[in-house]
Amino acid sequence: MTSITALFYIFSSVLLFAAFRVITARSTVHAALFLVLAFFSASCIWMLLRAEFLAITLVLVYVGAVMVLFLFVVMMLDINVDSSRAGFWKHLPLAGFVGALIALQMALVLMRGFNLQAPQPSAKELELGNTKLLGIELYTQYLYPLQLAAVLLLVAIIAAIALTLRERKESRHMGASQQVRAKKADRLRIIKVAPTIEAPSAPVTSIAPIAPTPPATPAADSGTKP
Repeated sequence: MTSITALFYIFSSVLLFAAFRVITARSTVHAALFLVLAFFSASCIWMLLRAEFLAITLVLVYVGAVMVLFLFVVMMLDINVDSSRAGFWKHLPLAGFVGALIALQMALVLMRGFNLQAPQPSAKELELGNTKLLGIELYTQYLYPLQLAAVLLLVAIIAAIALTLRERKESRHMGASQQVRAKKADRLRIIKVAPTIEAPSAPVTSIAPIAPTPPATPAADSGTKP
């Protein structure tokens, strides 16, 4: 067993364990963290398969953006998962059967690829690199499937936005058709109003304050005694 094979089994075991913990963890935050671990393990496996572009894309897009955003949303919402996990054991047999059926179908499709030998790249292909070769393949042989996937993603984004738009009584909005048909005359109307001049009010006379009278001085002593 080579070192690459050993690393492949190690990362695969970590990936399976993390994926299992994603659906069995009681805390939603812990499930999101295990999903991050699963993405990291998958990117390491792609690095072993010399798919550096896919590995870096998985780390930057899913781990660096999507999962971090999802983790913060879960932490802020503080979702109560007890109600959603009420029927977990009840639906476990059906879920296990469906999962086993999907795994069997994937095995039937992918078992043929395990026996294929890796093609030996030419000197020109080695100079181009994996990223440029992947771009050439996508935009030449797989252009139509790529455009179809882009259209499906666009439809999914529009559907997600449409589902979140709910009419609320306190919200104020205007339709796009009304905004397009808007004219200056409908928005601004100048009306000539006759001026009104108010009569000046009578001036108010101010009353001067009365000066206080000085206190009376006592009479001078005449020098006579009674």
